[in-house]
Amino acid sequence: MKTLTIIDTFGFFFRLYYAMSGLKTKDGKPSGMVHGFANFILNLQNEFKSDYIIFALDSKGKTFRSQIDPNYKMNRQAPPEALKAQLPVCIDMIEKMGFCAIGVDGYEADDIIASAVKSLKDEDIFINVVTHDKDLYQLIVDGKVAIYSPAKKELYDSAGCFEKYGVYPPQVRDFLAICGDASDNIPGVKGIGDKGAKKLLSQFKDIEEIYENLDKVLNERTRNLLIDGKENAFLSKKLATLYKELEIPSLETAKFPQSNPLANVKELLEEYSLSRILAILDTPKVEKTTKFEPILLTDESELERLLLDISSDTIVAFDTETTGLDSKSAKIVGFSFCFNEQKAYYVPINHSYLGVEKQISSEFAKWAIAQIYKGKVVGQNLKYDFAIIWHNFGLMPPKEYADTMILAWLSEPGSSVGMDALAKRLYDYDTIKFESVVKKGENFSNLDIKEAAKYASEDAWITLKFYFTYQKILATKLLELANELEFPFIKVLLDMEETGIAMDANALRKMIEKLDTSLKTLTNEIYELTNERFNINSTKQLGEVLFDRLSLPSQKKTKTGYSTDESVLSAIVDTHPVIPKLLEYRELYKLQSTYTQPLLNLALKDEKHRIYTSFLQTGTATGRLSSKNPNLQNIPARGSLAKQMRACFVASDGYSFVGLDYSQIELRLLAHFSKDPTLIKAFEDGEDIHARTAVSIFGESNPQNRAIAKSINFGLIYGMGSSKLSREINVSRNEAKEYIERYFAAFSTIKEFLEGIKTTSKEQGYTQTILGRRRYFDFANANPMQLAMYEREAVNTVFQGSAADIIKMAMVKIQPHLNDDARLLLQIHDELIFEVKDEKIDEFGKFAKETMEQIYKLNVLLITSLSSAKNWGDLK
Repeated sequence: MKTLTIIDTFGFFFRLYYAMSGLKTKDGKPSGMVHGFANFILNLQNEFKSDYIIFALDSKGKTFRSQIDPNYKMNRQAPPEALKAQLPVCIDMIEKMGFCAIGVDGYEADDIIASAVKSLKDEDIFINVVTHDKDLYQLIVDGKVAIYSPAKKELYDSAGCFEKYGVYPPQVRDFLAICGDASDNIPGVKGIGDKGAKKLLSQFKDIEEIYENLDKVLNERTRNLLIDGKENAFLSKKLATLYKELEIPSLETAKFPQSNPLANVKELLEEYSLSRILAILDTPKVEKTTKFEPILLTDESELERLLLDISSDTIVAFDTETTGLDSKSAKIVGFSFCFNEQKAYYVPINHSYLGVEKQISSEFAKWAIAQIYKGKVVGQNLKYDFAIIWHNFGLMPPKEYADTMILAWLSEPGSSVGMDALAKRLYDYDTIKFESVVKKGENFSNLDIKEAAKYASEDAWITLKFYFTYQKILATKLLELANELEFPFIKVLLDMEETGIAMDANALRKMIEKLDTSLKTLTNEIYELTNERFNINSTKQLGEVLFDRLSLPSQKKTKTGYSTDESVLSAIVDTHPVIPKLLEYRELYKLQSTYTQPLLNLALKDEKHRIYTSFLQTGTATGRLSSKNPNLQNIPARGSLAKQMRACFVASDGYSFVGLDYSQIELRLLAHFSKDPTLIKAFEDGEDIHARTAVSIFGESNPQNRAIAKSINFGLIYGMGSSKLSREINVSRNEAKEYIERYFAAFSTIKEFLEGIKTTSKEQGYTQTILGRRRYFDFANANPMQLAMYEREAVNTVFQGSAADIIKMAMVKIQPHLNDDARLLLQIHDELIFEVKDEKIDEFGKFAKETMEQIYKLNVLLITSLSSAKNWGDLK
């Protein structure tokens, strides 16, 4: 079945305008609606996948409904001048881009859409109607016509219509006839609203049946309102009824353009500063090549011939196949490589099934990989491959390399960067899936080497394609960021993962015993306070005990029961003595289940009781590092047992931990970017920034004022508004709003700077960090809630992402100076933790501190605090 998308054009344009009303070009022309429409067209095929598309236009003058009721739509205010200025531009865009637009004098877009639906009712066509107008929900026919809400990004069928309005599509006209529609000045029956209309239409089929059975309307008030409003009811139904007899052109005129329609309006895109879309249009098209020759190599002389003349100028894609995902324990099974897009090779080494053919020896494989390492090695997730080669052959990573997973992440930090997803996104190419070739319960060594060659050589081939593609399409600034920072950072992470960090197993055991005792005590206390024995860890059971049996005030209820998350419990902490006990139980249970017991299990696997995390370089959209298995960046820093938990991480004998933490780096970045003179002077004078802010807001600094000032300082960086601040510091929203206004009055340029981030990110479609790392946002298609979230994330990314850039630069600069005297163990956001020989602490600490503070020149100094201790808990 083919698909037709019909757009309720003016309604759609109005939504775009109000979503992005503040945008202007450099010469002051309003541009938000044009931006939004161009972005909509850019994403159109991804969002709708339509064979045909029609833009339905409203008539310029009055319509036949004005003859039915002169008051129809008379309540509407004249549209803003900025909207009127952009409307003809957008309509002109529709024509120039080659789309079908239909408008008929005297009729509305709704009537054109209704006529199209009727004329195509017998065709094998599915119709998506893009609108936020409730009138059009009457057109829904399951399996034939659906409504797409661009605000909520949801497709509505009959059930969706009922969930939204409480009536099914055939009753939408009657629903509007009763409750009216203020936006169109449809009067309805005065005094009866949505709830009353839904109730009546659950009892009667339509308004005709209602008025035939007024004696059956039991509510006397409703019955009298219906009697008084009869004329308006039937008038309203006429106004809400769509005209379906307009002539609709052949669908052949509405075919979706084969080439990118935006290419036809390049001059206009330049005029309105749509640089991101222009960059996409100017990106060379990647040729879809699906043919290459996979070659199995089992002859050592042939392998030698292929690799003998590799030099530093040779670009070679490389990938390993292994027995598992743990790079420390997995055994290499084979490797693949590729020099061009015509051929790719697979070298089997350790396949182990019965009757396996001749393979390349491990000794020769080591020589071959060393040869490959002489070239520029291109890989997808090279950190894993480098670790595999180190553990299996003892070969250090090559001098020159590029990671396509990192290039993909820099290009689209919010999208999947896995090989399968990338191949589909870039080339619409379906790769061979691992699970389709390796049986469940087996590993790659069990796979026939001929089948392995097809799978593995494809990995190298597609990786080489990724590399060439990103060299063409990635912005120069991002390629520089990859080459100068992110690629060298791979080696930093490799060393950190290899080194690990030691645990005090005895201290962990004691802590586990203590937690067990405390949890048992708390469990009994909770049972006594509730007079119930139940599973405290069951949200459902806990919700029933608290809110049904104890009748405590509930805040959130989901489809599966009451919410009992921390925010809910904290809000009712004073209502019953069991709530503080539950919060304490939660804290201890999480510590036990997430940290102490799992960490002890991991420590006992290693003879030196060291644990090893995996760092995720591409795990966040801001550029921040994350870790898993175990996640060492989430080890509790606050709470009654946080210090004791961290004290279980210990330095080796003869070594100490040296911790260096950037002091208020995000606030320093705020001073740098905003150039606010007051904030810069406060940093130059070495003032307590939170105390200085408290004085600016309240006239004096005391502990309470300073705490509020601190919440504002950090909250604004994270895009916090008055509502969230009011909840965080427990004041009214008006008070919170007043505090923020005082803050902006004291620091005069900050508000303008923060608003500038939001405006620029809307104009460009992305925000960027101090080194030019980008994070993209789909502002054009965002609903109000998403829009607010994107604005917060855009602001946050500038600070959090820039802080991540700076600490990464410092880590890369320090890495060549690390050895057995000093090892980098952890990065916890703005802090680095080293393990340093006791006699080298002063020397190394001075060097690392100077490096971190001088790594990037801001408008204010970067400052680090330095401390040393025998365990993490004692680091200050």
